[in-house]
Amino acid sequence: MATAKKAPAKKAAPAKKASTKTAPAAKKAAPAKKRAVNAAFMKPLTPSAALAAVVGAKPLARTEVVKQLWVYIKKHKLQDTANKRNINADAKLKDVFGKAQVSMFEMAGLIGKHLS
Repeated sequence: MATAKKAPAKKAAPAKKASTKTAPAAKKAAPAKKRAVNAAFMKPLTPSAALAAVVGAKPLARTEVVKQLWVYIKKHKLQDTANKRNINADAKLKDVFGKAQVSMFEMAGLIGKHLS
């Protein structure tokens, strides 16, 4: 008859030693830093006459100008139906962009010329 082999007994894990160093008194978590807003983007700028026809004549921050442009683009359905990243300019936007179709990525660069 074959005898069944017994599995070796597991050794007990050694007890952890207590640290001899004293832990510092409850560290305070550093407050989360808020992201600083770039003042250049928030500075109100006066739009040119061509851009004012689309977004209005009052001074606006660059971010607000882009928002107003998107409101105008969506209201007049100027996004290209095949490629939504392209904007088909109407008569007012053609004066601002200088061409019939622009991508949304180059739009911000083109409006920078119309802000002062």
